[in-house]
Amino acid sequence: MSEYIHKSHNVTVLIYHLVFPAKYRRAVLDATVDEVLREVCLDIEVRYQLKFLEIGSDKDQVHLLVQSVPTYSVTKLVTLIKSITAREIFRRCPQVKKQLWGGEFWSDGYFASTVGKHGDEGKIARYVKAQGQ
Repeated sequence: MSEYIHKSHNVTVLIYHLVFPAKYRRAVLDATVDEVLREVCLDIEVRYQLKFLEIGSDKDQVHLLVQSVPTYSVTKLVTLIKSITAREIFRRCPQVKKQLWGGEFWSDGYFASTVGKHGDEGKIARYVKAQGQ
């Protein structure tokens, strides 16, 4: 699961739930594409200091639980993951490109939400409010 990331001036646990729909909501995430997606995500982990805690795919969308470092904004994280995975899926699974005539694998949109490690929003709000008392 997630762990604290220690850097020289900070300690963080930044976890995001990301959902990427396939272009045109096409059902292109079959077992082969899913396997390629998982392999590419492992490569991304090593290169970009990310950790994919969970990867789940439906036929037309993928759900990712990703731990990141503070140097990446959510937008940068999404752009990074979508661009690399799309390029590699098209390269390794050329049959998918025929189903997606526009040359893009992912839809332009995405869903992003933060995920807490130690409690809900109310608990954290009370904790912050109680500081200094």
